[in-house]
Amino acid sequence: MRPHPNVIGVHLVFERAGRVLLGLRSSTSPYAASTWHLPAGHLEDESATACAVREAREELGVTVHEQDLRLVHVVHHRDPEDHGARMQMLFRVLDYEGTPTICEPDRCADLRWWAYGALPTPLVDYTAVALTGIAAGRTYTEMGWPA
Repeated sequence: MRPHPNVIGVHLVFERAGRVLLGLRSSTSPYAASTWHLPAGHLEDESATACAVREAREELGVTVHEQDLRLVHVVHHRDPEDHGARMQMLFRVLDYEGTPTICEPDRCADLRWWAYGALPTPLVDYTAVALTGIAAGRTYTEMGWPA
């Protein structure tokens, strides 16, 4: 078997008072248009925590320090449309400076705090699975792989 590359996504889990911050993707977004999702981005030539710090600044205008991130869940999934392998890393943000705001209106139309027990729809499928896993104390999920 040959090695198979995986796209790596890095997601930020901001929590307060039992609620999680989600963004509504823009209706013109090329990915998951008009769907709720965590603040996130793809890993570039950087560490996963450096990516999380960069995405927090670029998407939300907040400052996060690497020592204030905790890996809380990983989703390894195969995309049902393009069959691409993806590894999604979710980092809980323990502390940050600033107020989350929409900094990329072409990608995000709204930001809201949602209770884990009352997540919005539509919600990106692996995001829903990961948030359910986090609430249940699980750290890993697989989706879309043949049995």
